[in-house]
Amino acid sequence: MSRLRSVAGRTDRVVVVGAGLAGLAAALHLIGAGRDVTVVERADHPGGRMGRYRLAGRDGSDYAIDNGATVLTMPGLIDEALAAVGSDRAAVGLQIVPLAPSYHGRFADHSTIDVYADPDRMAAEVARTCGPDDERGYRRLRAWLATVFETEYGPFLDANFDNPLDMLADPAALARLVRHGGFGRLGHQVDRRIADPRLRRLFTFQALYAGVAPDRALAIYAAIAHMDTSLGVFYPIGGMHAVPAALAAAVTAAGGQVVLNTEVTGIDYAGRRARAVRTTAGVLDCDAVVLTADLGSADRFGVRIRRPLRAAPSAVVLHGTIPTAVTRHWAAQAHHTIDFGAAWQTTFAEITARHGRVMADPSLLLTRPALTDPGQLQQHADGDREPLSVLAPCPNLKSAPLDWDRFGPTYQTELLDTLEARGYPGVAAGFAVDHLDTPATWHAQGMVAGTPFALAHVFRQTGPFRPRNLVRGRDNLVLAGCGTTPGVGVPTVLLSGKLAAARITGEHSTRSTGDPVGTH
Repeated sequence: MSRLRSVAGRTDRVVVVGAGLAGLAAALHLIGAGRDVTVVERADHPGGRMGRYRLAGRDGSDYAIDNGATVLTMPGLIDEALAAVGSDRAAVGLQIVPLAPSYHGRFADHSTIDVYADPDRMAAEVARTCGPDDERGYRRLRAWLATVFETEYGPFLDANFDNPLDMLADPAALARLVRHGGFGRLGHQVDRRIADPRLRRLFTFQALYAGVAPDRALAIYAAIAHMDTSLGVFYPIGGMHAVPAALAAAVTAAGGQVVLNTEVTGIDYAGRRARAVRTTAGVLDCDAVVLTADLGSADRFGVRIRRPLRAAPSAVVLHGTIPTAVTRHWAAQAHHTIDFGAAWQTTFAEITARHGRVMADPSLLLTRPALTDPGQLQQHADGDREPLSVLAPCPNLKSAPLDWDRFGPTYQTELLDTLEARGYPGVAAGFAVDHLDTPATWHAQGMVAGTPFALAHVFRQTGPFRPRNLVRGRDNLVLAGCGTTPGVGVPTVLLSGKLAAARITGEHSTRSTGDPVGTH
């Protein structure tokens, strides 16, 4: 294989556009390699799609709530970014704890299944809820998930590509993926091993992150299911936004700059080479740029993505607080609850179709961080309130160009009525929704087709076929984030920052240097 391309010429001064996870990870790896790094962020805090909202509570007091990703897996990648500058969690005050269960699954027949990372505990849960045959099937499934993940992680996830032929750099790994059905369909591989339809849902709903239905998703996306169900789900005390806050603190402690409340208005080029980044606070000269802007707004920075892109589905998210006097009566008492409707295949069809629509029988993710972190509780004269987020997948704006400013409040009411009917008494009246995110929210932020999940992971947008991080026609501009290599999700976005830094430093061996799971 030919040597992978990297930024040629001087790369001493690097400007990173965006202080999300990708930008901050890139900054740390670049600083660790001796570069002078400035991170520019338009918001008043770091985080990007893992930031926070400051909202006004019912008594007029402000509170913070996570506004993006609520599921954290593979925290070892955070450790790796911190270690690049000689830092660690303790140095930046970051405490991450495992969740058990990772998820609490509730189903239309009122049954429940908890998902545990510990294999024996999960096997016992499967035996209790689904019987001994599926217990044995679960162990086979877990082994297969691990095989797929371990085979593809180093050569295909934690790696840069210049073209599809680069996949042949590790023919043994590629052959192993083929042998284990990695290029078949995820749903088929899961169905071969477990029979209970509820259990099948818990091991395939992650296909939503890839933007395709399980029966159409490539089996290589078993890696996401493995992260979620085998490697464990974690939570940073103080909220998910504590992670980018800690990474930003490490950047500044290591000598980098994080400039907030500053919009990047453009990039100046001399031929094919970026020479300065224009901001609302002035001009920053540079030798290279890491751009983490969504592909939907990349063209205003001189980046052209020449082929048609297929966006992933989007989401509606309700953010607010609810009295603990209400939630203590709910049957579901877990940090993350996935409340499945009776429909399944039709649900994916509704949100992924060319002419999509909102789910008629929605599957919803409820997140209650105060159950893990009591510091998130708000004390009021009339009783404590806890933060609550409800996420409903929905079609993106290209698939269903709904007027969300008008339709959003109506849909919010429908979702709360659905939860009320499913056994969450008091949610419709007690949940004070202080912020509603819809595809219109994401579109206003420049995200392609109004989705925070970027590009769907169909085959033509997977691995080396995804928009590459080294931009054609630009000699010293590198992309990072969920729209480029390797894809959507907290772990892959952290990897994208590391891979972007490698394009600038020329360090082509990009395998993780520590434990990527990071359970300590």
